[in-house]
Amino acid sequence: MAAPATTSVDFTAALVTAPATAADWLAIMPVGLCIAAGAILMMIRHRMNWHPPVAITALALLVLNNVALLIKVGTDGPLTMMMGRWLPPFGIAITVDLTGALFALAAAIVALASALYAHVEIDRSGRRYGFYPLLMMLMAGVSGAFLTGDIFNLYVWFEVLLISSFGLLILGSEREQIDGALKYAVLNLIATTLFLIAVAYLYGIFGTLNMADIARKASTYAETAPLVTLSALFVLAFSMKAAAFPVNFWLPASYHTPRTVVSALFAGLLTKVGVYALLRVMVMLLPVERETLSFAIAVTAGLTLVLGAMGALAQNDIRRMLGFVVIAGIGNMMVGIAIGGEMAVGAAIFYALHSILLMTALYLVAGEVARIGGSFRLDRVAGLWTAAPLFSAVALGLFFAASGLPPFSGFWPKALLVKAAIDIGAWWLAACVLISGFLTTLAFGRVFLFAFWRPSAGEGAAALPPIDATQTSWRMAPILLLSAFVIWFGLFPESLIAATQQAAAGLSDPTAYIRSVFPGGAP
Repeated sequence: MAAPATTSVDFTAALVTAPATAADWLAIMPVGLCIAAGAILMMIRHRMNWHPPVAITALALLVLNNVALLIKVGTDGPLTMMMGRWLPPFGIAITVDLTGALFALAAAIVALASALYAHVEIDRSGRRYGFYPLLMMLMAGVSGAFLTGDIFNLYVWFEVLLISSFGLLILGSEREQIDGALKYAVLNLIATTLFLIAVAYLYGIFGTLNMADIARKASTYAETAPLVTLSALFVLAFSMKAAAFPVNFWLPASYHTPRTVVSALFAGLLTKVGVYALLRVMVMLLPVERETLSFAIAVTAGLTLVLGAMGALAQNDIRRMLGFVVIAGIGNMMVGIAIGGEMAVGAAIFYALHSILLMTALYLVAGEVARIGGSFRLDRVAGLWTAAPLFSAVALGLFFAASGLPPFSGFWPKALLVKAAIDIGAWWLAACVLISGFLTTLAFGRVFLFAFWRPSAGEGAAALPPIDATQTSWRMAPILLLSAFVIWFGLFPESLIAATQQAAAGLSDPTAYIRSVFPGGAP
């Protein structure tokens, strides 16, 4: 029955009554901006020439918003905005800490770089298939996953990015794309189902899906609830999403099939969402259970590292090789999760950020190799150093970064991971990191010797087609942008090391995160 009009109702126990500040909107703007831009692109679907500038503008605004969000969170601590004004743990929380803000900014940068590259790679047919609206929906899902404070909404944003990734994967409807999409879809749907089962299991134990509430309650349930079983289910689901051994075979079977810019987006973003989910759930929410499963995670990480690098060394197609490099990189991140502690977790976050930027750049480099050299196959490409010396020099630097060689960004997180492994006596795990790096160096050295250094008149090499200068400028700009970050964080790593170590501290001790959600204390 409705209360009389004269009755005064106190909403303070159920709703947020204070108005939202401008800074609060920074937390939700990444998702809102991407969805709004995607809707606008659908409304102007008959004006294909408008799609690139609209998408590029929206993604540039996304980068600016995420820079402001990172500054806000880095200065004032975690930021929470409650959807529908409902107080936690009943309302849906958008909670941004330093880890989420760093991942969201890196994702926005690579999305902007990819949109610039797509301006010349995605033709009118690709635009009609919906490349740009699907790109914006993908970024809505990725941003939502990095910024949500509710574990069921983490699942929802996984679904959003998964659906949009299906559309991007089959862009063009070629037979090879359909085959790759089928393998990609089946394994990811299995992983998604496992994730949903784990979420239901978690809700049955805790009676809440708010991450801060779970982090607050986890220690009290350790003795009475089957949290190790729950954690194992989460690890399996997220390992499949991240393409860790032995559930990684879908990635090299699918990532070489779509357009180059789509492969670049997938390599930079999708597997990192799985790694982020592992960090959030296993390090922040279930740290005791992570310690229990640490050896199993470490073995998985070691096998992912070594077998991924061996797979890269065995490939003749550059795109297939890069797929195995992505897998090896996931192994490095899982090493940090297995070891735990602020140094190792911070190194895993550093490596994930480095990999987001680097793997996107490497796939764009592969696209340029095919455009200039006429093929993705190493036995058919040669003479790139003579044909495009600037591009070749940039590619060599990125190859060094992927191998973990100084002075590029890949060196520092690997050095920290090796030190963290040695500190706990896991010499075999440190050896896996070093062996994987050595094999990766050989794989990229082979690419450079065959495709770049070998004279174009060599046996089996194809004649180089003429180079379009206009296309080169549009394609090189995003590669140079991403390479600048790789070089900068290699030469001056102090700021990123400090930020990632602070982010790791926030995951290991989520007190500030909990206070952001429950500023007056949890009910």
